[in-house]
Amino acid sequence: MVGVIGEGLMGDSGAPLFGSELSLEDALAAARKRYKWMPLCAVEEWTILDAIVTDEERAKITAAGCQPMFMYAHKVVDDEQRRFEPGHWVRSSIGAALNDSFLFETRNTVYVLLGPGYRKSASIQTIFSLF
Repeated sequence: MVGVIGEGLMGDSGAPLFGSELSLEDALAAARKRYKWMPLCAVEEWTILDAIVTDEERAKITAAGCQPMFMYAHKVVDDEQRRFEPGHWVRSSIGAALNDSFLFETRNTVYVLLGPGYRKSASIQTIFSLF
């Protein structure tokens, strides 16, 4: 994973996770089987960020069908809708689910997590300061 992703995230890189080890084409095909209509965006060098929230905030987020988590990736590999250029970074909107250990779902996109990554906690302020 490439370096530090924000001042509040310096130091500990987080708990190691493993995304898909399939080829790009096979990973996208597997994602498409599960998500028929959602746009797909494949990324590498990623981190799942668990937002540090109060119990009240967590209840509101959960009631809205989401989880207090975000995804940040240093490298976009392929974005079906061409919103993000290959090689650029991306930070997701709030997540809805992490499925099959490599499909990070938001309300409007499924991020296909390729190769190794990390998971760590961060404040909302730190998450939104990533750019």
